[in-house]
Amino acid sequence: MPPVITDPSSYSSTSYPPSKNRKVYDFKSVGNTELDLQQEAEVSTPTNPIGIATPLQFGTNSGGLFKMHYNVLDQIKDNLKNLLLTNHGERIGLYDFGANLLPLTFELGNEEFDFIAVTRIRKAVEKYMPFIELQTFEPFTNHFDNREVAKVGFKIKYAIPSLNIFEQGIEITLYVAG
Repeated sequence: MPPVITDPSSYSSTSYPPSKNRKVYDFKSVGNTELDLQQEAEVSTPTNPIGIATPLQFGTNSGGLFKMHYNVLDQIKDNLKNLLLTNHGERIGLYDFGANLLPLTFELGNEEFDFIAVTRIRKAVEKYMPFIELQTFEPFTNHFDNREVAKVGFKIKYAIPSLNIFEQGIEITLYVAG
């Protein structure tokens, strides 16, 4: 509770003297409410979006028609995911856009095909996202109750040295096979 001013000498001649029925509070001692702090946090969010988040989702009331990215790191990760999941010929006007990994889906985990996948990913990233420094590639195949059904994918660790961002990772699931 803020301190109550009770010293009559602190009032100027134009102010009202304190009465017994009234308390006078000092504005300097009043803090912010939780609502004020939440509103300040909302205002501190950048108002200009960087890009559209994928997969496409409807935005919030104040965020626009689609859900947007307001953080550079989130947008780069989303762009990298889209680059890795795109196959040649899927992007109109850029036939060679993407890592073209779909033909290798059922062969991941085989050393020869892992090498081909790493090469395709490296070439795509060097061409379309040269600011990303790829670090590790880890393929995985998760078999369920039997050997015929599996989830195939890979994990990549990367850094973005120009933004002083290190130790980032992304996991991509290419296919659930049967």
